[in-house]
Amino acid sequence: MTHSTVGRVKVAGLQPAQVLAGLLGLAFLVAGVAGFVRTGFGDFAGEQHSMLLGFAVNPLHNVIHLAFGVLGLLMATGSGLARLYGWIVFLVYGAVLVWGLMLAGVVSVNPISGLGNPLALNVNDNWLHLGLAAVGLLIAVLPARRKVVVPEQEVEPVGEHEPVRDESIRDTGMPTQRDRDDLHDQQNWHDKDVRERETVRGERVESMDPTVSPRPVQPIDPAIAEQHKARHYR
Repeated sequence: MTHSTVGRVKVAGLQPAQVLAGLLGLAFLVAGVAGFVRTGFGDFAGEQHSMLLGFAVNPLHNVIHLAFGVLGLLMATGSGLARLYGWIVFLVYGAVLVWGLMLAGVVSVNPISGLGNPLALNVNDNWLHLGLAAVGLLIAVLPARRKVVVPEQEVEPVGEHEPVRDESIRDTGMPTQRDRDDLHDQQNWHDKDVRERETVRGERVESMDPTVSPRPVQPIDPAIAEQHKARHYR
């Protein structure tokens, strides 16, 4: 079994884009709730309505803030969704910024002048929308933190690199060269032990009775041998 060196890239944990998307969504929710506290629900799309911290707001404007707040919190749950939310904020508030510039007279040509000013936009709103578009672009292009995930282990097919020895071959009953060598060594040790024991035994007998000596062998007389031979043939 070998460890694979080939891994795959995976998004690591909570991403900065998700954090920013969640914070921006929360800010939109606070602005929407505070706007309704200031404006109420009457004169829904009136051009001259109420002011909130120097920004002109009306109920329609507050609804848009609430919608972007809920959308931001929902899309902050995923890294890709958070970046998509950033692109939506950038495009929508970029368009609203251009509309506000045309209403303020910065851009002389206003092809949608017939729509009037249903969002109650003023100069301060234009600066705010410029900042929101920049934040949306930042969320959209913010790089993700990634990590390389390596698979735990991969099994290599047998015979591809190195043959695997089967230990069960030793149990087939066929003696190997090593077994024969071990048996030969054991036999030599056994023979050597027997010889040593016989030598020690002979030395003990001689030490026990040193007067005992082997009987001398007497030579046989040829004449007596002939007599025994003749007596045998009779």
